[in-house]
Amino acid sequence: METTLYTPAERLSVRKSYRLLLRYLDGQISRRDVSSIKALGEKAAQSGTMQRDRFGIHPVNAAMDTAVALCESMSPDRNMVIAVILSAITPGGVTEELIEKEWGTDIGKIVRGLDKVASLYSRGASVESDNFRKLLLTFAEDIRVIIIMIVDRLRLMRAINHHPAEKLVRDIANEANYLYAPLAHRLGLYAVKSELEDMSLKYSNRDIYTRIAHDLNQTKAKRDAYIAEFIAPIKAKLQAEGLRFEIKGRTKSIYSIWNKMKKQHNTVEDIYDLFAIRIVIDCPPEREKPECWLAYSVVTDMYRPNPGRLKDWLSIPKSNGYESLHITVYGPEGRWVEVQIRTRRMDAIAEKGLAAHWKYKGIKSESSLDTWMNNVRDILEAGRNSPMELMRNFKMDIYSREVFVFTPRGDLYKLPQGATLLDFAFHVHTKVGCQCVGGRVNGKHRKINYRLNSGDTVEVLTSPAQEPNRDWLSIVVTSKARNKIRTVLKENENKSADIGKEILQRRFKNRKLELEEAVISKVVTKMGYKDATAFYSALGSGELEINHIVDVYLEFTVRPEKTEENNGISASTYTLQTPPEEGNTADSEDVIVIGDNIKGINYRLARCCNPIYGDDVFGFISAEGVIKIHRCDCPNASHIRNKYGYRVIRTRWSGKAGAEFPAALRVVGKDDIGIVTNITSIINKEKSVSLRGISIDSNDGLFQGVITVGISDTSALNQLIRKIETVKGVKNVQRSK
Repeated sequence: METTLYTPAERLSVRKSYRLLLRYLDGQISRRDVSSIKALGEKAAQSGTMQRDRFGIHPVNAAMDTAVALCESMSPDRNMVIAVILSAITPGGVTEELIEKEWGTDIGKIVRGLDKVASLYSRGASVESDNFRKLLLTFAEDIRVIIIMIVDRLRLMRAINHHPAEKLVRDIANEANYLYAPLAHRLGLYAVKSELEDMSLKYSNRDIYTRIAHDLNQTKAKRDAYIAEFIAPIKAKLQAEGLRFEIKGRTKSIYSIWNKMKKQHNTVEDIYDLFAIRIVIDCPPEREKPECWLAYSVVTDMYRPNPGRLKDWLSIPKSNGYESLHITVYGPEGRWVEVQIRTRRMDAIAEKGLAAHWKYKGIKSESSLDTWMNNVRDILEAGRNSPMELMRNFKMDIYSREVFVFTPRGDLYKLPQGATLLDFAFHVHTKVGCQCVGGRVNGKHRKINYRLNSGDTVEVLTSPAQEPNRDWLSIVVTSKARNKIRTVLKENENKSADIGKEILQRRFKNRKLELEEAVISKVVTKMGYKDATAFYSALGSGELEINHIVDVYLEFTVRPEKTEENNGISASTYTLQTPPEEGNTADSEDVIVIGDNIKGINYRLARCCNPIYGDDVFGFISAEGVIKIHRCDCPNASHIRNKYGYRVIRTRWSGKAGAEFPAALRVVGKDDIGIVTNITSIINKEKSVSLRGISIDSNDGLFQGVITVGISDTSALNQLIRKIETVKGVKNVQRSK
């Protein structure tokens, strides 16, 4: 940037602007105001920190020109003009506190808003985004700041014509067209809006601008004559009807003509409403509609209307309060002319603008901004003497429910009010959110629950070891972040549940217990989990201890449920008479007799130990009322007897052996050729034995396997074991428990 030493031309320009401002603000600025501004300006100049802008324009010259343009475009109050000038010297060391002390809080507020906007531009954010426009409005705080911004952009556009930095000029032109012209239109600054659009076209496409301007200049005299010819009969007829009125004629702006040419693929001469006539009727409020429709009748009687172009905002005004009748008629020489009919009251509201007919111009609507503009219009209508005075306390809070934050690269994001750093991380990317451990906000380290403010620059810090947890759901406010967190938590829960289920299955297999889903459901409920997935997930994550779960499971398998038929069941309920051939003895009491001829006893042989006829056994009463028969040397026998002894019932076999029972033999021996064949050959030769399954594993010259056989009783099983032990290479044979 260049230094801020004045050139002679710049000094002359400042003096000229100063005289114009005194004329425009006659009686509003005092001698004290002038001397105070001068003193602060000298202080800023002496600081040596004031810099020219990127176009080489001195900040004081820019501020003075903006103040003059502001006075030309509207009737600003004293505070707006002073704030514009003071905002130019704040970078020179004049603080906001000093300005508020010297000039008051209202001027300080405007200067603060202008400084915020200036800081926004220094971020290098893309203005071609809807979020940028919203952030501008949020930063501005006061509608007067927005008006100053628009007029300042007009000043800049006037100053950069034929500037050598063509790309920079085009960027400024595009920004004016995208951002500032629509804002000017909504605020009713129609002259500013049209000039911004025309200069934007001029700088971005000078050839088209020059061609349209040339065509209009070439036909100006002819066009003026045409408008006079068109108006004359209408004027005479309206006077004959006794109406009091004023008729204005105009030609569309160059930018509007270019838009029409693009849409309709026409030349300048073929534009429908190249010519526009406005009839403004002076009448009392109760006569407004009748006299407007009378004028409409006069025009359409003289010239053929295009019914498709009728816009009746008289019967149903626009949402922003705009009232008028628009009709396009076929005038002399086959030219289309747009005629607008309204009263003075309607014209005054329209001229004050505030989104008078911006929807017609094709600018995107926003209901919240619509409502806000309507409120501003009401304020302006109420303040007949000094509308700006009434607008000082009008806060721009239309986007108070949103915050706008930057990335370090200048990208802009919109989030709801109250959004946290964690919300922002998920907004950027799901992976970034899942690994977020905190961040730097405006260069300072912040936790994931830090609530963001508009204008914050946010850098997310991540760690591969980080994972979402359920507490995050109470931190985030956006549905996107909340849904992503829930999805990840569910995925993690499912993975943990798979691990937990596998752990339980292995433990049950080692303990040779049956894993029954019905019983597991009861365990899940007792442990306080809403479903099996949550239960297994807690088991997989180590939240639950596996041995405790086994104990709870076994408690359900031996505790009968209380029903009407089986209420408070105990071991004494299952007392049976000894079969006649066995004889009754004292030991027969409280003994369950089982065997192939016994009926009426609901029992099952336990799979953990596979008892067979002849084994010493005992019975457990299960929750379903089924008695499970275990061997006395069952691996689970000691645990069950110690903890659930009151559910154990004496049991003995009845009758003779005859049924076939499964039994498992564990065999260990040398890994010799044919050893397995020899073992199976012995089993097949036994008439009372059947081979049901065999599993062999060999390692380092040894083999070990489990052979499952069907056998009648323990005597036959012991005999089979002795025969297998005689096979060459067999080292050990034991019944598997």
